[in-house]
Amino acid sequence: MTDHLLRAARAGDRAAFDALVDEHRRELHVHCYRMLGSVQDAEDAVQETLLSAWLGLAGFEGRSSVRTWLYRIATNRCLNLLRAGRRAPQPADPAALPTARGEVMWLQPYPDSLFDDIPDDAPGPETRYESRDAISLAFTRALQLLPPSQRAALLMRDVLGYPAAEAAELLGVSVDALNGSLKRARAALATTPARRDATTPDPELLERFVTAFLSDDVSALVALMTDDVWVRMPPLPYEYHGPSAAAAFFGAVADHRRTIERMVPTSANRQPAWGEYARDATTGCLRLVGVLVIGVAGRRIDELTHFDTSVAPLLGLPRSVAWPERQ
Repeated sequence: MTDHLLRAARAGDRAAFDALVDEHRRELHVHCYRMLGSVQDAEDAVQETLLSAWLGLAGFEGRSSVRTWLYRIATNRCLNLLRAGRRAPQPADPAALPTARGEVMWLQPYPDSLFDDIPDDAPGPETRYESRDAISLAFTRALQLLPPSQRAALLMRDVLGYPAAEAAELLGVSVDALNGSLKRARAALATTPARRDATTPDPELLERFVTAFLSDDVSALVALMTDDVWVRMPPLPYEYHGPSAAAAFFGAVADHRRTIERMVPTSANRQPAWGEYARDATTGCLRLVGVLVIGVAGRRIDELTHFDTSVAPLLGLPRSVAWPERQ
């Protein structure tokens, strides 16, 4: 079937080309997201990849699979985007004294719904990470802190499982250069809690978290966190590490939290997430004011990442909902 579609596509049949590449579109999107940390940038990279593949189809000699050829194009597109750099947003004053200034201000949550069409057998035999699970916010953020060449090497070898020689050819480098980049990338990730247990979080913990978040009891909220908890809020660069810093932050934003009346559950990066809704004084409806994604370690929360409302369409969250006022 692939040979038939390839011949028809080379003859100018765009429908045949679409059929040839469509089965790889979802996993290319996840790959570009891991490379770039942004769903929107990943979508742009995938579109550019498929356009480049269509325009360059005559040059595809079939020495690799169509999938590998597309990964080569997609990775190069991502590397080009990374070389172009990013403009850092102008941060507002922090709500509380931050522990650190984060570097990954472009990070976006990845909708779990986009995993539905990714084949389970996509990773190669040499993978160190399960491709469908190596998607947590912690893992994606850790990747963003790697130089682009190391990022690409680690994804090719440890997530996609390409053998060293094939990965080196795909990236256009020598095997020695690939192995050097991979060694440095692995060392960097070893110092970061980038891997997350994919088991389903305890529903009781999630219920207690929502109750505590909607209350004025900061101590109850912090009691659910690990000693190593991080609170982040891209695109703002401020990060808060540890229960004391988290308590200071949530205390400083207490007036904002009191306006939130409902937490609408969703999921992102295979982690629990919620849309935060506050009452709109004009319409009387609940209006989306933020998106929160948490990471869970055992029976405690070890990461809270707060996003602005621009990511809502990615997660299928409505801008407003009708909901009775509190009595």
